[in-house]
Amino acid sequence: MDIYIPNTERERKTILRKYKELLQLLYDKTTPVQRATIHKAMALAAKAHKDMRRKSGEPYIYHPLAVAKIVVQEINLGTTSVVCALLHDVVEDTEYTLDDIRDMFGEKIAKIIDGLTKIENLAISRDESVQAENFRKIFLSMSEDVRVILIKLADRLHNMRTLESMPTEKQWKISSETAFFYVPVANRLGLYEIKSELEDYAMQYIDPINYRLIETKLKETESTRETMIQEFIAPIEQKLKEEGIKAEVSGRTKTVSSICQKMRRQKVDFEDVYDVFAVRFVFEAEPQDEIKRCWDIYRIVSNIYPHNKPDRVRDFLTNPKPNGYQALHTTVMSKSGKWVEVQIRSQRMDEIAVRGFAAHYKYKEEGRTPKEYDNRVEEWLTKIRDILKSDDSNALDFLNELKLNLGLKEVYVFTPKGDMRTLPAGSTLLDFAYALHTKLGDKCLGGKVNSNIVPRNYQLKNGDQIEVITSKNQWPTSEWFDFVKTSHARECIKEAIKMEQKKSTQEGMDILKSIFDELNVEFSQQNIRKVQAATTIMSPIEFWNYIAESKISKEKVKQILSNKKNKNWEIFQKNISNELTDKSLDDLLDEQLEKNPEIFMLNDASSENIRHVIAPCCKPIPGDQVVGFQVASDKIIVHRTNCPEAIEQMSKFGNRIIKAKWRKEQEIAFLSGIRMEGFDKKGMIKEIIDIITSQHDLNIRSLNIATKNGVFTGEVMLYIQNVMSLNELIDQLHKIDNIEKIERIGFDIV
Repeated sequence: MDIYIPNTERERKTILRKYKELLQLLYDKTTPVQRATIHKAMALAAKAHKDMRRKSGEPYIYHPLAVAKIVVQEINLGTTSVVCALLHDVVEDTEYTLDDIRDMFGEKIAKIIDGLTKIENLAISRDESVQAENFRKIFLSMSEDVRVILIKLADRLHNMRTLESMPTEKQWKISSETAFFYVPVANRLGLYEIKSELEDYAMQYIDPINYRLIETKLKETESTRETMIQEFIAPIEQKLKEEGIKAEVSGRTKTVSSICQKMRRQKVDFEDVYDVFAVRFVFEAEPQDEIKRCWDIYRIVSNIYPHNKPDRVRDFLTNPKPNGYQALHTTVMSKSGKWVEVQIRSQRMDEIAVRGFAAHYKYKEEGRTPKEYDNRVEEWLTKIRDILKSDDSNALDFLNELKLNLGLKEVYVFTPKGDMRTLPAGSTLLDFAYALHTKLGDKCLGGKVNSNIVPRNYQLKNGDQIEVITSKNQWPTSEWFDFVKTSHARECIKEAIKMEQKKSTQEGMDILKSIFDELNVEFSQQNIRKVQAATTIMSPIEFWNYIAESKISKEKVKQILSNKKNKNWEIFQKNISNELTDKSLDDLLDEQLEKNPEIFMLNDASSENIRHVIAPCCKPIPGDQVVGFQVASDKIIVHRTNCPEAIEQMSKFGNRIIKAKWRKEQEIAFLSGIRMEGFDKKGMIKEIIDIITSQHDLNIRSLNIATKNGVFTGEVMLYIQNVMSLNELIDQLHKIDNIEKIERIGFDIV
């Protein structure tokens, strides 16, 4: 990274140039009054951030100017959003207050700025999350004005574009937040280009090895790919011209992150990803003619390049994605023997696909969006408002509920009368019952799907016709949470259980008071706590339910209240608690790692007082890029940085991140494994064992190989020192004839 050298005069000219570029983008769609408001916002932002610089050394004002440009150029928003983009960090980072913004720019802009301002100095416990609290605040503001999240996405995009100047652990934290939260939100709002760019930037920092690997292979095959695209397009363009159909044709290579996801999902190497590039046809047509034109172009393409498989066609025309995305997709075989994905859509569909929510509303206002497609984003916002209505859920509960509602896949099912209902993919019969009516869900016993009896947790499939069966004796239990996917169903179950628990609470209180009266004991909070402590039930609601179910006798209560050992036990517990909290993790790290306190050295002799646990989900070994998380005062759990669980933890609990790396000289062997596939031959097992034990001197813990119809699959668990040794072993095994595929056991592709 180049070192930035400040130069006041050059910076002043750069600020003016950037501001003029912004005004040029806005000029045709703003009035003189609106431009004056933008100028006032720019003057305030420049004054507020005058002496501030970014981590790169650049003047801070470059950032709000860049965010405002993204808001205009890439999301296509107007004056209010530009003003808010210019001012989005003023309240958070300078002495100006929200009241100052309100006085100068009015209530609407002040509310958006408030939604964009982080909550600082929160007093939270280890199990709470500052990030989750801030995400919840964003969505509370977004439920009133969706521009909050659109500006926030522009802010995050520019931060990701300039992330190289941040420390490594900050890069992990910000990239994880981006992958876990902002990418699915951008996708849900239809901002495909922004979603893809955020996804690629996040992968660069979370999984740099795989990113560079795929990026290098894309560059190596670039010229061949461009030739293939031109050869593929030429006969289609000729046929379109003959039939008088005007369509703009373009070829594009898929993003690094999307290719990586395909490799992981399909468990294949880069060379085996069958549709690395896509060809797009975009045409102009009136709304009523769009679908017919899509199928006309599809007919031409499939006549030239047949696919012979119905599942190669994906129709998002009659059933758009929940974010409003419409297009016709197909995958066909080119003359060169490569699969090519073809996307066909109108200019209106194309703009909505790129700009998402903002373009959707522009066309809606112009009356150019078919009515049956114009409520997709509004439906999702309604779901978000429903989630926010839950008063007793904390920020992490909200974030988890939100994640359930960020997916784009849906199922289409029917009532007994033939009415169609749309639910998120993975929804169950119980979700369907609650979607029809709360009482129907509360009393749901099971159902009939296509005339077959099914349980409550039956997972819905496209085209199912469903009849809900109820019972007057049925009532929701906590197990039902495992049967549903939608936030609406979860909220209904929660309310039903709360109603039942209120009854149980009163019954439990009455029963315990009666016991206390019989024992001539005061019904006080102190005595109630003694009984609750003896049951080891922490939740008051669960405790009163326990009493209401008569699970504790009068004799047991008497024994608890008269137990003289209680006081001594409380003193013992207090002493133990004080000992455990005498030294925090930071104190231990400072003591053990005086030379380099910000890095925790894994398996170093100096770290014996701090326990570290290798995460079972990703099983990191020396050579892997790793990150640690504080889970107790003297315990760290270590993940690979590209592990989905680590990404989620970094996105929620940035305050727990401990920078970690392996000691250079490693004598400890770690349990790892490889999975192999290929065609069976005589002596195969001997060759594999010889390479592992004789050539690489490694110890095998287990070896499982099975053959069927001449094809073998094998899994080897072995003890290995580091990633380099593992990769060398995989390279050597690849040289055995008939072995077609080898992968490290885990989720990654390295």
